[in-house]
This record gives sequence, C-alpha cells and structure tokens, in this order.
Amino acid sequence: MDTFIEKLCNRYKVSETDVQTLLGCMEEVHFKKKELIVREGTRNNNLYFIKTGIWRAYYHKDGVDTTIWFASDGEAAFSVWGYVDNAYSLINIEAMCDSVAYYISRTVLNQLFSSSIGLANLGLHLMDRQLLLQENWLISSGSPRARERYLTLIKETPELLQYVPLKHIASYLWITPQSLSRIRAKIASSSL
Repeated sequence: MDTFIEKLCNRYKVSETDVQTLLGCMEEVHFKKKELIVREGTRNNNLYFIKTGIWRAYYHKDGVDTTIWFASDGEAAFSVWGYVDNAYSLINIEAMCDSVAYYISRTVLNQLFSSSIGLANLGLHLMDRQLLLQENWLISSGSPRARERYLTLIKETPELLQYVPLKHIASYLWITPQSLSRIRAKIASSSL
C-alpha cells in the first residue's frame, strides 16, 4: 500500500477502498513555497490532503502573524469557515515548501458522504481531529513550559525544522523568536 494512502487510512480510520474512492474524486494540485492555499477574507470550501509538504495556518492581527497549526504529509487541511459554512476565511493557509496535495470541494464531498458510511465516518474523524488540534493549541498556549511544548512539537513533526522558519514555530508556541533561540541553545548545550 502507498505510504500516503496508508497514512490516510491510519490517521482517519478509513478503509483503503474508501480512500481510493475519495482520491478518485479529488484533483491533484501543486503549490510553491510561500504560496497561499487559502487567503484570509476569501471563500474556500475545499478539503485538501497533503501528499507531500508542510503547510501552516495563521491569522494576521495588529501587524503580527500568529500560527495556529501545521500540517504535513497525510494530513487534512482546510479553512473551517469555508468548509463548514462556505463563509469567508479568517485564516491564511500557506505552503512552507513546494507541496503536492489532493483537493475536493465540499459539495462533491457531501455527495460522497451520502454514498458511503465509511466516507461519512471520514467526515466525522476530520472534525474530531480538527477539534483536538484546536484544543491542544489553546491549552498549550497557556502552558508555562515553552521548552516542553517545543520538544513535543519537534518530536511529533521533526521536519518542521527543515522547512519552517523559527519565527513561525515561535509564533505557534506563543513565544518570541528570541525565547525560542534561547531554548534551542540550552537544549543543544545540554546534549553535548
């Protein structure tokens, strides 16, 4: 089984047959590094599955970008506002490196959900993961131990260091880039 398909099956608890059906209705799309997939203030009701690459979601307020999530190979990415309500997005989603993804509109996806219990369950798992992602982000933002948040993030997604500027990782961790540099220096010196 293809690694990408295996990741989708395992992450979203869906059968290989259902994943193949879904991919048969999706279109492949390529994004360049720093390209916006979703732009704040526009409508985008597409669901994306990242085949290769890393994306970040962020909002811009008072001249500051705040990163709210990262997604990588085998993960779904979408603007909740566009996907759920066909409303204007309050976030931007940006490719952190050249990326390949598959996408499907919410309209076509709803037709698939109606045709298959397995695919309908995929929709439930997508929302479950989105809720967990958001709650983890909110809870970790209040955590006093930025070092532990950083170590957990890098353990879960080590490729972030290769593609994501430290200022975006710091933003996600709710700390300054300078604080992140100090944390990284202390970790490096303690592992010598």
